[in-house]
Amino acid sequence: MKIKEGFIVREVMGQAVAIPTGKASEDFSGMVKLNNTGKDIWNGVADGLSKTEIVEKIVKKYDVSLEDAETGVQKFLSQMIERGFIEE
Repeated sequence: MKIKEGFIVREVMGQAVAIPTGKASEDFSGMVKLNNTGKDIWNGVADGLSKTEIVEKIVKKYDVSLEDAETGVQKFLSQMIERGFIEE
């Protein structure tokens, strides 16, 4: 899985947002706000981590159960795939 070409994350007034650029902006207008966990998941995908590795990082960083982290990561990834930001 990877971030589709043309999507970037930037800080806007202290808030992380995913923004389409170039050709990607023709298919998606606007931006998506990311909370801290969303930003961590996005960065994990951008760094080439597997879903399992991302889940492990979330468990360690936020002291949540493995089950909760797996559910949250899967939900976020599914939404980003559906919106066209991430490809499998």
